[in-house]
Amino acid sequence: MKKQPLLWPDEIFSSFAEVSAAFLRARGVRALLCDIDNTLVTYDDAEPTEAVRAWLDALRAGGITVGFLSNNENARVERFNQSLGLYAKAKAGKPARRAALQFLQSSGFPPQQTALLGDQIFTDVLCARLCGLQSFLVPPIKDKKTPFFRAKRFLERPFLHAFRTRRNKSNKSK
Repeated sequence: MKKQPLLWPDEIFSSFAEVSAAFLRARGVRALLCDIDNTLVTYDDAEPTEAVRAWLDALRAGGITVGFLSNNENARVERFNQSLGLYAKAKAGKPARRAALQFLQSSGFPPQQTALLGDQIFTDVLCARLCGLQSFLVPPIKDKKTPFFRAKRFLERPFLHAFRTRRNKSNKSK
């Protein structure tokens, strides 16, 4: 697999639901770390939706180990994961590597068999890259409108544009 630039995901999807066990297995991925907020559910959804539950069940049935890596607070992550019982790390400090590396150690999967799915380039994609994981990006479900998040999304645009431009050129040459 060709090495991507530091702030580019390996793939961009329109929704988490597009990431299937078959796709992951074809990429050599056996473990998937997922961000929660704005990746799987909105900040307003305290628990997994039925769509998220069905997707997680399909991944597990397809042999994919799933865990959660969130920068949110313990109470939020624990409540979301309570009925699922999966690996979950709150206050992960992404893009710092520590929490992702803890998952690798506890799961026994090497970085090349692990991917991270999230909605932010500067936290999720960068964390994946720093750990040697594949990175999959989805657009935020319902973004916060604070100045901080608006600025972050603005700064992501050039990277998304460059990724899509390069992807379109490589698809046309095939």
